[in-house]
Amino acid sequence: MNNIKSTFSIKDLEHLTGIKAHTIRIWEKRYNLLKPERTDTNIRYYSLDNLQKLLNISYLNNNGYKISKIASLDNEDIPKLVKKVAENDTTNNHAIDAFKLAMLNFDQKLFYDTYENLIKEKSFSDIFYQDLIPLLSEIGMLWQTDTITPAQEHFLTSLIRQKILINTEIIQSQNQVKTDEIFVLYLPDNEIHELGLMIINYEIIAKGHQAIFLGQSVPLDSLKDLLNYYDKITFISYFTVKPEKDEIDNYIKDFSEKLIIKDSIKFWVLGRMLNEIDLNSLPKQIVPFITIKDLVKKL
Repeated sequence: MNNIKSTFSIKDLEHLTGIKAHTIRIWEKRYNLLKPERTDTNIRYYSLDNLQKLLNISYLNNNGYKISKIASLDNEDIPKLVKKVAENDTTNNHAIDAFKLAMLNFDQKLFYDTYENLIKEKSFSDIFYQDLIPLLSEIGMLWQTDTITPAQEHFLTSLIRQKILINTEIIQSQNQVKTDEIFVLYLPDNEIHELGLMIINYEIIAKGHQAIFLGQSVPLDSLKDLLNYYDKITFISYFTVKPEKDEIDNYIKDFSEKLIIKDSIKFWVLGRMLNEIDLNSLPKQIVPFITIKDLVKKL
């Protein structure tokens, strides 16, 4: 069964474009900018073409073009103007909109073309922080509001994962390890959100450190093996949804007892589940970070 979302409610448009539903209705009525269709029960809905047009309209409006001016353009001239404006645009809005359309259309070419245009002007690290992190934040909200399907989210994140892996391999082949400290990156049991951890791995290697990336859903007891091989270890993890609220204190306690057996062992941790614990009560060798950038500064 095909469950790909190809029609959108006005609330979906609001979530995807950031334009209030009330404003969309006014533009629709006053300027005839969009032409929704209606169901048999007279509920309006919008096509993917309507969404793309509204994203373009929003982009031009945010760049100083009045709605009355945009409305006077022929439909085929709007994307041409967007392309022209985007060539001199230093913000990331157009790229993020393009990535969202690539996701909605399962359009790999649009994703790759958008990325290639960015990499001509920016480093991979800048693309990740300036374009992909804001994009992923939006995608999380869109998924929670059922504006996009899980298939669309997985399509996009798999393409981002590819880019991180490719760029990590490039710097691994170029960089020499500068220190004897080892960073071990892992996610707790049943935690699968690894993109943040992957970019930390990239940053660690880029700075000349040695990293072991263990990835998703690693049992705590499995980490004990590393203590037999290395004296100086910094474990790094990302608590996005796991451990759960009623488990996280015990998890931190178990980690401390089983792994922090000497001063040269540290634990750096990020993720929204940290909001569920008292950060001031953590042992001194466990260091919380609010953002990836905060952690990278510590390297």
